[in-house]
Order: sequence, then structure tokens, then C-alpha cells
Amino acid sequence: MFKIDLEKIKKYDKPGPRYTSYPTAPQFNESFKAAHYLDEIIKTNYGENLHDLSLYYHLPYCDTLCYFCGCNMIITRNRDRVKEYIRYIKKEMDLLRSCLLPDRKVTQLHWGGGTPTHLNPDEIDDLASYIQSSFNFKDSSENGCEIDPRGLTKAHLEVLRKNGFNRISMGVQDFNEKVQKATNRIQPEDITRQTVNWIRELGFQSLNLDLIYGLPYQSTETFAETVNKIIDISPDRIAVFNYAHVPWMKKHMALIHAEDLPVPEEKLNILKMTIEKLTSAGYVFIGMDHFAKPNDDLAIALKEKKLYRNFQGYSTNANADLYAMGITAISQLQKIYAQNYKAEKEYYNALDRETLPTVKGYQLTEDDELRRFIIMKIMCDFGLNFKTVEEKFKIDFKKYFVWGLNNLREMETDDLLTLNDNGIKVTEMGRLLIRNIAMNFDGYIERKEDTARYSRTV
Repeated sequence: MFKIDLEKIKKYDKPGPRYTSYPTAPQFNESFKAAHYLDEIIKTNYGENLHDLSLYYHLPYCDTLCYFCGCNMIITRNRDRVKEYIRYIKKEMDLLRSCLLPDRKVTQLHWGGGTPTHLNPDEIDDLASYIQSSFNFKDSSENGCEIDPRGLTKAHLEVLRKNGFNRISMGVQDFNEKVQKATNRIQPEDITRQTVNWIRELGFQSLNLDLIYGLPYQSTETFAETVNKIIDISPDRIAVFNYAHVPWMKKHMALIHAEDLPVPEEKLNILKMTIEKLTSAGYVFIGMDHFAKPNDDLAIALKEKKLYRNFQGYSTNANADLYAMGITAISQLQKIYAQNYKAEKEYYNALDRETLPTVKGYQLTEDDELRRFIIMKIMCDFGLNFKTVEEKFKIDFKKYFVWGLNNLREMETDDLLTLNDNGIKVTEMGRLLIRNIAMNFDGYIERKEDTARYSRTV
């Protein structure tokens, strides 16, 4: 049984990065231009060790507003607006493709949003077939799409499957009707189950379901009912996200009344119950918010220390260059991050000028590369070997990271990790606070340069 000490967890509950990148997005700056992105594309496009490609497409449109949503999305029912966006995302694809060697293989494809299935089946077919004809895919590529069962037809899934998609991710959040009404996300259980049946009937290899804890009117008892139903549905993967109530950053979150949210103690009890139920049901606790069946690729990658983390969360595709397309999308090459314009107009104007639509980004320093390596090892392997770091980066680990190692002593006392001359090993309970552990190697936090308002770590 997974053991959780709620008092110790509560002690470390504070804002912190999710480390889908390092440095994190608040460090991106507008002095980084499209020319810097293009220069890195050229550098990484030649040489002996070409990386595979990972492609991300941001499809931002949604039919209705979910009050809890923290994504970059646009509410619209204007089909002409959607069609225009597809035309421009093809232009970005063409521009990018002209910079890449044609024989580089795609190992991963992901559509996120927004709601990718806000596109109708014909629009999905149009964009997906264009992608397939534009790039060289590996036979074993992981091709995933996020869907919303509300308004979804079987035809949406059929056209995704026809175009090579083999993985589906779907939000459930909570089956409780009171919670759904309070968050403007009315999604009856029978619709979810019907969609799951279609997914399995059509032969998709993997299904992920998302849950959110900390929403209005949730309690340990009511959320346990949802968790039991999820276990009965038996998806391959489950993500359990912590709702971050940040109305100063996402204005629509003010439509959720703070007094309706579970108090911190109840929220922790919900998390504890969820972890215990899922692990008792046979799911492997992958990281701070992911669970997978033991035979799932994520669980296998965790066991073999091949887990990877990027802007889509935990993944099995390390050492791939991530090219992201669409508004707000963030690309990650070996030494840079590049983010696209957030507004459609600016994004379209850049592409009309035949320019990559980069609004800001970041060029990693040697210190950034060192710290990124360490933080990603901690986030993915839940441990760190000091000698490996010293040999790779030619440093004296204990001298370089005096501040971080001193901070870890208290965490060791609280049974979150073990620390010795050779390295760090995170305990089961420490995985819940893996962000807190990683923060001790974040140079921007150490130098107090990072004042961003992050979500809380629990």
C-alpha cells in the first residue's frame, strides 16, 4: 500500500514549476527571434547524430468554456475561423518542412488544444492527411490526439484512426453532476463510456483519462465514486491533475467561487484516497500526477529509466526534436525553446511574410543545460547519480550545488528522499513532492530571479 503522511505533504505545499521545461516558460524573452530559432534548426539538421522528430499541433478552439481550464484556448462556433486556422497551420508546416532534411523520421505526433475534435471529421481528415504526406513517419510512431466526448461522433474517431492515430486522451475531470454544473462541464457518464467503447472497437492502442481534484463541491467521498468508475472503465493511463485556482491569470476562473472549493485538508485527503485506490487497483504511480498499467509503455520506461518529460508531460520519446505548430505552441530543440505568437492575427501576419511565427524563446547557457539534465533526471528517474553528472559536465557536484544539497537535508529527515555521497534516491512519498525536490537545483529560484506565480505543488 502506498503510504502518505498528510502532515508532511502539507508542510511542503507551495507554488512551484511543473518542469515541463527548464528553464521554465517565464524565462522566455522577446529578444529571442525567429532568426535564432532558424539558426538552431539548421544546426540540429546536420551532423552525425540527427534526432528523430516529435510534432505537436495546437488546435485552440472549443465549443464551450470549462471554467477550470488553464489551457490556451478560444471559444468559437465560427467554422470559417477554424478553416482559416487550418490553412495557416499548413503554411507553418510548409515553411518548417523546407528547413528540415526530408528523411528525418517522425517518432511522435500529438494534437492538443483547446479541443482538436472541435474540427469536424472532414477538417480532421484534411489536416491529418496533409501532415502524413508532409513528413516521414516511423511505423512505430506514437500518434496521439486529445478529444472531448461532448459532441463527438464515431466518425471523428474513425477518421483519426484512418490517418494513423493510435492513442487517445480524454478529459473526464469528475462524474459528479454538481461538480460538472459548477465548472460548466456537463459530461454524462454514459457519453464517456460510449466514447471509450468506440475507441476500443476501432483498435486504438492506448487510452488516457484525465481527472482533476480540487474542483468546487468535491469531497473525498464523492470523488471516490468517480475514481471507482474510472477503475471500472480501465484506461491504460490516468492523469490526476491538481486544480490551480488562478483567476488573476485566467479571468474566467473567477466564475468558480473560491468558497466552493475544498479546503486544503480535504484536497489532500482526496489526493491520498485517489493514489491509494489507483495503486491498489494495479496502476503504477509514474510521477506526480500520472498512473499507468504495468504493461504500459510509461510504466516500462519508468522501470528502465527511459522516461522523458516535455510540454505534453511524461513521455517515452527522449532525444527527439520537438517542433510545435499553431498559436502559443512551444518548440524544443537541443539548446533552445521557441514559442509562437499567441494571437491569430500576429501568427497569420508572420506566416504571410514567410517567417517562422516566433514571438519569444530562450537560448540555453551551459549552466541551464547542466541544471536541465539534473532536474529532468529527478523528475523522470526519481533519483540522481552524482558521478554521472560530474563525468558529463566536468564539475564537482557537491561544490556546484551547495545550496540545493543543504536544502535537501530537511527533506531527507522527512523521508522524502535518501541522500549519500553517491547521489539521491526519492522515496514513494517523495514522488508526490518531486517538484519541490527539483526546485533545489533551479538556478533561477536559487538566485531569486524567478518571481512567477506558479500553481501549488500539491
